Amino acid sequence: MTIEDTALPTAYGASGPGLIPIAEGVGKMKAALAGRQDKRLVIVGRTSAMAISGVEDTIARLKAYEQAGVDMLFMAGVKTRAQLDAAASAVELPLFLGSPGAELYDLDYLSARNVRVCLQGDLPFMAAVNAVHETLKALRAGTPPANIKSVASPDLMKQVTRQVDYSRWSKEFLGASLSGG
Repeated sequence: MTIEDTALPTAYGASGPGLIPIAEGVGKMKAALAGRQDKRLVIVGRTSAMAISGVEDTIARLKAYEQAGVDMLFMAGVKTRAQLDAAASAVELPLFLGSPGAELYDLDYLSARNVRVCLQGDLPFMAAVNAVHETLKALRAGTPPANIKSVASPDLMKQVTRQVDYSRWSKEFLGASLSGG
């Protein structure tokens, strides 16, 4: 669960997002930690300070959230190695990046800086949208379904839809008479 320090909702007339004071951010982190009933729930302190107020404020916020007891630290908007190096060297908790700069897409580099999650945009979703669009366009143009080649194989569909589990659950929960599909 990410708990962020962005001032929400954005104030009327504001030119962009703002941040709440660090003390208020710490309060939000502590409230989330105090409310956690399942210790397996990961509480992540999130800040967009890098893009809004710079490296020094980001580090101050990360240190405060780490001290508050969160399990992981999320930074949105880190664009350069210099920014990540400065932030990563200031804290000990694992890092989570959102909207990183292109120069940061190096798994060995990220791993060496304790980055454990790095969101890389919506590329899988965008690829899926493109595939659906191209398939529907081809079908509308009269292409026979058998001639559309960029589709998942039956074996991949079975794996992705967990067909073996589905069949087992159907037998277990719905009875043997429904196990045919």
